[in-house]
Formats: sequence, C-alpha cells, structure tokens
Amino acid sequence: MYRRFSRSVAAAATLATVAALLAAAQTPAAAAGATLTVNVAAPLRPVTHAASGGLYALAENNRPADSTLYPIRMRNVVQPAPGTQHRPNGQPPGGDSLLVAPQATRVGAGMVIRMPDIYPTFPYQWVSWADWLTKVDAQVTARLNATTVTNVEGWELWNEPDFTWNTAAAGPFNDGWVRTFQRVRSRDTVTPIVGPSIAGWNVGFMRSFLTTARNTNTLPDIICWHELNHTAPQIAAHVNEYRALERELGISPRPISINEYAWTDEVYVPGIEVSYLAKLERAGVEMANRAFWNEYGTVNGLVVNNNQPTASWWLYKWYGDMAGNMVAATPQTQTGLDGFASYDGTRRIVNVVLGNESGTNFVRVTGIGALGGTVRARLESTPNSGRFTAVTAPTAISTTTHTVTGGAITVPVNNMDAGRGYHLVIEPATGVPAFQQRYEAENASVSRAQRRSGGSASNGWYVGGINNMGDFRTDSYVDFVVTVPTARAYPMTIRYANGTGATATHGIAFNGGGWSTVSYPPTAGWAQFGTVTTTLNLRAGANTIRLAKGSPFFAGGTGFAELDYVEVS
Repeated sequence: MYRRFSRSVAAAATLATVAALLAAAQTPAAAAGATLTVNVAAPLRPVTHAASGGLYALAENNRPADSTLYPIRMRNVVQPAPGTQHRPNGQPPGGDSLLVAPQATRVGAGMVIRMPDIYPTFPYQWVSWADWLTKVDAQVTARLNATTVTNVEGWELWNEPDFTWNTAAAGPFNDGWVRTFQRVRSRDTVTPIVGPSIAGWNVGFMRSFLTTARNTNTLPDIICWHELNHTAPQIAAHVNEYRALERELGISPRPISINEYAWTDEVYVPGIEVSYLAKLERAGVEMANRAFWNEYGTVNGLVVNNNQPTASWWLYKWYGDMAGNMVAATPQTQTGLDGFASYDGTRRIVNVVLGNESGTNFVRVTGIGALGGTVRARLESTPNSGRFTAVTAPTAISTTTHTVTGGAITVPVNNMDAGRGYHLVIEPATGVPAFQQRYEAENASVSRAQRRSGGSASNGWYVGGINNMGDFRTDSYVDFVVTVPTARAYPMTIRYANGTGATATHGIAFNGGGWSTVSYPPTAGWAQFGTVTTTLNLRAGANTIRLAKGSPFFAGGTGFAELDYVEVS
C-alpha cells in the first residue's frame, strides 16, 4: 500500500470505523509519570526480530548496502513479483524478488513474493482471468527455475482485496482466491501460501474468507492482514479475534504475518514505531513488515543515500542487538508509553527500547537478581528527524549505577520527547564480554526447521527438525549472523544433539564460500547435547554462517542433528 493518503482510508470501511480511527489517531499520549514494567523473569519467546522486516525493503544492485542491513537483523522482506512491472509511486519497476534474493539471503532475511505486483499500477488494474493466470504461471515458473534461491517463505496471492479486487470483472474475491490458490498449487505443491492480506482487520471479511477456504481446502499456510491507520492500540484485540475465529471454524493455528504496519505520519517517527514493535512482539506474530509509502530499496526510510542510517535505523539496530529471550514489558495503557525488552542470560544483558511519551517517565525492571547487587544502566535516544536526515549515532543521555533491591531497579527517563526512541541497557556493574560470543540457534534465521523448548538447552530453546534436503524450496538450514571485532581464525564450538546412535553430518559454509562438513557423534538422546569444535577464518564485522542438512551446492547431510548454539572465541 502506498499513497493511501490520496484517497479514502479504505473503500470498505464504514463511516463509523473511519471516525473511530481518526479519534484514535488524535488521542494524546498518557500524562508523564507513566511506568513501563519489564519482568526479566517472564520470558515470552526467543528473540527472532519478528517485526524487523520491510515491504519493498530492497532493490537491485544491493540497495541499500549490506552494512546497513546486518545490524538490523531483518526477519524477512516482502518483494514484488518476478518480472515485476510495478511502478510504486511512479518509480521505475524495481525490487524484483528473485533479483534481490541473494542480498536478502546474505543478511539472513526470508522473503515473501507479492504476486499481484506484476501489474504496473496500484490499485491493480484487472485485465482478465486468462491474463492473470498467465501471470501466475510465469511467476511460478520463474521461481522454480531459480534453483539457488532458498529463502522464499511464501506466495502472497493478492494484496488488499477488500478494495483492490475487481469484483465486477473478476467475480467474488473468495472464489478468485480458490482459483488462484489451486493454480499455484498445481505447479508448486510445497511453498507456503500467504493471505488474504486485507488492508485492515475486518472480522466479517475474515470469517467469510476462512469459511470458504476451509470448505475448499485452500486455507493459507500463513494468515495475513495489515495494521495501518493508527491501529497499534488495537493489535492485541485483532490477534485475539483472529485466534477466536480459528477456534470457531475448527481451523488449526496459523502463523500470523502483519506485512504492512504504520501509517504515513507514523512510520518515520521512532516513538510511534516503538509502540507498533512492542505490540506486535507481545501479540506473538511470526513476521511483520514496515509499510511502504515512498522510496523502495531503503528499508522504508531506515537508510538514506544507500549507506547512511536515519534516526529510525538506530531504533531497529537496538532491536537487532537483542538476543536470548523477549521478556514481558507491560505498559500502563495502550496509547502512551510503551516498549519491548529482551534478556541475554549468557552475557547478562537486559535491552529495553521504549518511547511514545513525553515528560519524565520510568522503567521498572524486575527479576534481575542474576546480574548482581549493583548494575549499570546506560540510556540513549534517537531523534524524530525523518527519512532524509542521516544520523551518525544515537544521543548518549546518561550512564548510572543502581543498587538492586528485591531483584529490581527503577530507572527514570527524564524529559522524554514522544517522537524520539529510547534505549536502556542494563548490565552488571562489573561489565560484560566485549563482544557477543554465543549465538543461540533459536535466535538465528531458521529455515524449514522448528524452534523447540528444552530444559537442557542453553536459554531453554534449541532448533530441531533440520531434516530436509534435495529440494531448494524445502531445504533445512540455520543461518547465524556472527559479528566479530577483528579478522582472524576463530574456534567455533557447536552445541548439538544427535539421538540417532550413529554419527550425523551437516554442511557448513560462511560468507558465500565453499562447503565443508561438520560431524556430530551420537549424544545421549534428542535434546541431550554435546559439543564439537571447528575453526573459521572470519572477517571483521558481520559474517553469515550456515549449518545445513540441505542447501544449494551442498550434496546433503547424513543422519539428523539438532542445534543449540554456536560460540566463537
């Protein structure tokens, strides 16, 4: 969606809904003096940077630069169709999914292909069913021919059908969904399908759609809608309504994609972006993407001049710095001060990102007894300076020392600006390692495998089901983005489990180089871990390391193994 401001909010919206949205947009933030409560002892789920993605985030010729992408740890991108003729905001066609796939893969991002972006204009100009199905066939063929592309997470069959679908010419959307779904599945039986991708949550539309899809065996593998129009405060309610629909209709739980979030006057404002990120994380969505409103190939305003960060980039960099588990961060209201937080138990670091409030407010952090009796709190911020202003570094505000009482501290954040984003880092006063050395598998980019909980796993989670090889659409692998301070040979310990009773193997490759093999002797059982060590010559900065059962240019692993973490030293 883009240039949405040039027309009505949504063709299907009622006047009452529009009025409610406008009222929500005009509601002031709660008064200063609010408290965000972070409970480090209440993990929500592993850090996956679920809401770090972007719509049309990338463009051909490595735009923006890899150096701007590694730190923000994009979960995925949504890109135009192969062979796209789409001209967003009148720009030349760009961002072809298969052309930008190598860059997305390098930086650890999955990719969803938006099929109707084969059309030149938005809203899409329907021609005929013969024309559409020819376009569908061409896209699927192009993707199946791209045998080295492994990061496609789904086909998005249509975009915002609640006002872009031409019912008069094409018939009812539900029928069109069935017809398109069946056409894709006739040629590609395995790639997940994403939909219905409506412009905003609408329980009536979704109930009708899901009922038809259930009855025709065309349910999407990933359910999708958009959260625009100042709807951050309603995200939790919308997710709950969707889950209730699943139960009502007897549909098994689906991963949720919010593949466009934040309105034109929100998406470049760090304080408001915090509110979206916090609510999307608390709602447990699988993936979410910044909405596209202006220039593609900039991660939607996070990068300017191809390699310079804007103010909002720093917010997403703080998000990208998170490791370990997301933990409970509870605001007092849904419209004022909000934030999200993580705890890395290996390094004993708490990261809190907060905003969307003015004046002096507070962060109450509990459950931090493991950090010791005295902790250091470092506070910084990023300005509300838009998408065209480069910001070379965040603004340091303070570094303070606090005595931990009852496992908790309270940190005041003075003179907040509701448009700015704020970052609070809490660590033992004695310090932490100079760089991250342990990388949990569940925090990595996991492809066609599962994050699983386990009491004997480091951080309580590991990755299992790394089972697939022989088909580039379903190959199983885990990509770790490992950042080191200097170029040298690094011993790397791999903690794994192998319950087969015989030695198993994975392929290992890094930074696009050649493959070698890692052998995993048997362990006491599944989720019962041992270690092996290898050595990698890593470059200074970010390195992408793949451990794979199957992957292009690799013959395939033997047996089966689960992954807990890798650790460089």
